Amino acid sequence: MFTGIVEELGRVASREGPRLCVAAERVLAGSEIGASVAVNGACLTVVERGAGRLAFDLGPETLAVTALGDLRAGDPVNLERPLALGGFVGGHLVLGHVDGVGVVTEARRTGESARVRIEWQDESLTPLLIPKGSVAVDGVSLTVAALLERAFEVMLIPHTLSHTTLGSVRPGSRVNLEADMIGKYVVRSLSLRGEAL
Repeated sequence: MFTGIVEELGRVASREGPRLCVAAERVLAGSEIGASVAVNGACLTVVERGAGRLAFDLGPETLAVTALGDLRAGDPVNLERPLALGGFVGGHLVLGHVDGVGVVTEARRTGESARVRIEWQDESLTPLLIPKGSVAVDGVSLTVAALLERAFEVMLIPHTLSHTTLGSVRPGSRVNLEADMIGKYVVRSLSLRGEAL
């Protein structure tokens, strides 16, 4: 369980086959082999640990449903350790289970902030996004500022732009999306009862 509050902007040290090695500092504490770390919003297991580095293996399912396969050496990544029981939830409850990939279609600066439009690719995300609802984009807890037919918009404050990967997204950038957990349970419950969504 995560909160969508990025602790550190790490950097891809290497990517060889399924092995992803990330240079990090802050999230090293407590991230022993077997621990979970959210990398761009995807919960991954630490399989190797070195001086200033953590390594993860990307399985076929992870590569199929996330944008982590796009990462190359030198790319920045959002990093967050799991929420400690009783800890402060500054964003919203995030599982690190990516629901699908979105594509940035517009990113425009408005003063020191930015408005970003993201189009979702999987129709199953349609009932999970609501105006003013929560969504995790590359692991960053955000509020849906506007909801369109196949896209949504988020507003990014200067801190988010400078402390996460979202400050460098451009049209065509692929991002990991995770809808709010409560909404997923509601949609599933209604579908089991045969009620229209």
